[in-house]
Amino acid sequence: QVQLVESGGGLVQAGGSLRLSCAASGLTFSSYRMGWFRQAPGKEREFVAAINWSGVSTYYADSVKGRFTISRDNAKNTVYLQVNSLKPEDTAIYYCAASARAVPALTTTRLSGYDSWGQGTQVTVSS
Repeated sequence: QVQLVESGGGLVQAGGSLRLSCAASGLTFSSYRMGWFRQAPGKEREFVAAINWSGVSTYYADSVKGRFTISRDNAKNTVYLQVNSLKPEDTAIYYCAASARAVPALTTTRLSGYDSWGQGTQVTVSS
């Protein structure tokens, strides 16, 4: 059974940074594509970033390009999201997601491209 546990969220001022982590278990981590999504109050869950099994290929939402960086450590079964230059509109619950399926690149940015989800970690950015 795949388990994903996010951590690292918190309250930060605008312009600040956080490092989110997602620890995975119950899977062959190096075979899985990993993603980060977020959901703000009253809004739908949206794509933030994704990384392929090797870490060579990464994908980002336009709204976070240049500010967020996704990375992974296959030896630690962990995926990270470094979030810099935070804005109040980045306030949301951030979710980690995983899938071993091979999908087209566009599907990598969609909820349907993932099979397992974590419980989320709250990021709140004050102005």
